[in-house]
Amino acid sequence: MSSIPLENNRGYKKPIGASPYRVMIVDDSSVIRGLMSRWLGADPAIEIVASAANGQVALNALERTDPEIIVLDIEMPVMDGLTALPKILSIKPDVQVVMSSTLTVQNAKVSLHAMSLGAADYVPKPTTNRDVISSQSFQVEIIQKIKSLAEAKRKQLGLPLFKAEQEPLRFTIKSKIKPQIAEIPKTVNQLPIKPKIIGVGSSTGGPQALMEFVKGIKDKLTLPVVVTQHMPPSFTKILASHLSRSTGLTCEEAEDGMELVGGRVYIAPGNYHLAVTEKGGKYYIRLNQDPPENFCRPAVDPMFRSLSQVFGSAVLGVILTGMGHDGLAGSRVIVEGGGTILAQDEATSVVWGMPGAVSEAGLCYAVLPLSELAGKVNNIVIGGR
Repeated sequence: MSSIPLENNRGYKKPIGASPYRVMIVDDSSVIRGLMSRWLGADPAIEIVASAANGQVALNALERTDPEIIVLDIEMPVMDGLTALPKILSIKPDVQVVMSSTLTVQNAKVSLHAMSLGAADYVPKPTTNRDVISSQSFQVEIIQKIKSLAEAKRKQLGLPLFKAEQEPLRFTIKSKIKPQIAEIPKTVNQLPIKPKIIGVGSSTGGPQALMEFVKGIKDKLTLPVVVTQHMPPSFTKILASHLSRSTGLTCEEAEDGMELVGGRVYIAPGNYHLAVTEKGGKYYIRLNQDPPENFCRPAVDPMFRSLSQVFGSAVLGVILTGMGHDGLAGSRVIVEGGGTILAQDEATSVVWGMPGAVSEAGLCYAVLPLSELAGKVNNIVIGGR
């Protein structure tokens, strides 16, 4: 069987060093590959090292093109993205794979399954080529994710970050991802108040982190848990379903007016901010479509502000892996109100943007590896003053 030729393959390995982030695009549409190659390659921080029409061609090209990031379509002939993913990771464990799929329920399921297999993130792809051409938000999102994931991985591997010759900061999103700090993270010394609710914020790498975190708290969970994970609408319902099946807890996509029940997990639906209100001694979820915050809806900040307003000092906030700084302002409100913030550490975060922001602001009671966060939450819930 003849193979589809690899495009844009220069046939050499360029040292990573402080060079641009090396990207492979895998998509069966030649139009999509061409479009993405043009506007990704126009960014000085990104170098397109290969463009392949299916997973098999991508596998054949891995060693000689040496990508750091692979944008991987799901539905392709010869070898689809889900089949190619584990093969890619077995050959290059450090490569960061971003799944690219249109917004359908089936593709949402496949994307979340791909992340459980080791994909770093996903990006919703517009349905038609015309939409891809005109969607500024799609272009911005995928560029930011490529650069943030590549930068985070280089930091984990101890490799130099990309640095443009003339204007080193303009072409990166380092302002959104905090640099690694050598000293012990600044922490809040006050003892935690025993919480009445747990709020969790996450983004890039969040679905996997949420799964591990919820599994760790499920046996002792008596409080309601509200979660804002940056996701589009069709994905949040699937995420809730996956959490339910994996943990045995009742995890559901939140609905407006839903009463909060202890021991359950509520996921903010895509395109809606989640808030909490109190009436007659009971607590209810309120959803709204107020303007996006930190370019996100749902966003962590409005959820955290709402929790602080309703529960005062009896709020325990947890910030997991994620790009950007959503949750920083809301965490400050919680801490100023006497509540408690925990954050995932840099070593276990896919991207240490959100947890890094609250850590460096000195808002955290503790900054811990993902494997230790659930235990700390359980201890605070049981032993908080």
